[in-house]
Amino acid sequence: MLPALELPAPLGAPAAPDGVLRQAVAVDVDAVIALLTDDAVAVSRGHGADAFARDDYLRGFEAVAADPSNAIVVAELPGHGVVGTMQLTLIPGMSRGGASRLLVEAVRVRADLRSGGIGAAMMRWVTDAAAPTLGAALVQLTSDAVRTDAHRFYERLGFEGSHLGFKYRVPR
Repeated sequence: MLPALELPAPLGAPAAPDGVLRQAVAVDVDAVIALLTDDAVAVSRGHGADAFARDDYLRGFEAVAADPSNAIVVAELPGHGVVGTMQLTLIPGMSRGGASRLLVEAVRVRADLRSGGIGAAMMRWVTDAAAPTLGAALVQLTSDAVRTDAHRFYERLGFEGSHLGFKYRVPR
């Protein structure tokens, strides 16, 4: 867990006034898997929630939880359980005058609750509370090129599409 973050924190979404953001724990793994795999892009890449993949997801969760520069955060609503998730990684650097960056990845909100302000509240917490608390000068994220709705969402929140990303898949 990123040590300086005070969680749980109020979610602050108008449609979910009693919601909280908190660090994910092992019992949340299945809910996080469900959020990550309820996604056409993930499914198209073979990232399903089958029983064999659960061990891989669990190993990933344990690795993130053990790394003090990382956190998996979940949004939880009373009566609904875990309804959102994201991974945060604090990256120290030398560029930009030695600035640290807060990387946000795997942002998901449960499909039936999208467009209710939960994702916006999650991202506002990142930019307004988490990043300043952690001393990050920049919040950055990547979004798959086909996720045009997500791009509009992030732009509405003040994020700028400033870079072109590249990936290299290591053969297994």
